[in-house]
Amino acid sequence: MLNIYCDESCHLENDHQKVMAIAGIACPDYAKRSIYRDIKLIKQEYHISTHREIKWNKVSQGELDYYKALIKYFFENELLRFRAVILPNKEILRHDDYNQTHDDFYYKMYYFVISYFFSDDNIDVFIDMKDTNGSKKITKLQNILNSQGAKVNKIQKIRSHENSILQLTDLILGAITYINRGLNTSKAKQQLCNFTKDYSNLELTRTSPLSHKKINLLVLNQLK
Repeated sequence: MLNIYCDESCHLENDHQKVMAIAGIACPDYAKRSIYRDIKLIKQEYHISTHREIKWNKVSQGELDYYKALIKYFFENELLRFRAVILPNKEILRHDDYNQTHDDFYYKMYYFVISYFFSDDNIDVFIDMKDTNGSKKITKLQNILNSQGAKVNKIQKIRSHENSILQLTDLILGAITYINRGLNTSKAKQQLCNFTKDYSNLELTRTSPLSHKKINLLVLNQLK
């Protein structure tokens, strides 16, 4: 059984942000409890409350070593894998040409994230609960995935503050989208981005070879 913990960044159509991204961290179901424990121990080591949520928006200079430890843990745990799909510019979207809504495209991006793991049997997907809507679309997404050869047992919305693996997705996705937006608003975030780039051995702005398993990116530079 493979669990995939998914998060998104600036997924709304008219939020005045060009870059849109959706990502997921995958791990075997049997390993999740040990990963929760390891993350808890990292928090304790850096005197962080074990109940405090890991969030990219909270990255600060005073706690930079803590966030670096979390990134390092991801890269050094061979059971964790990360996949992201990035749209650098939402202005190129032409939904009317394809008889789709922005919500339809949002779930297509989810498909590109999850389909990377199709070779794994029996997948459970966990999505950050942003609101109470979308149950029908989640069912539709599950049906589409399974029709394309996946074995998705369920797609479930969960609250990010209750799951530290989902929070880790938020942290890594935050670094990647920060790089893709070309931001320099925070010295601490820039340092964490560089730390992530160095560990990944990737620029994090280009599509990765499919063979790159630890962090794999699909960048949608052109949409026909």
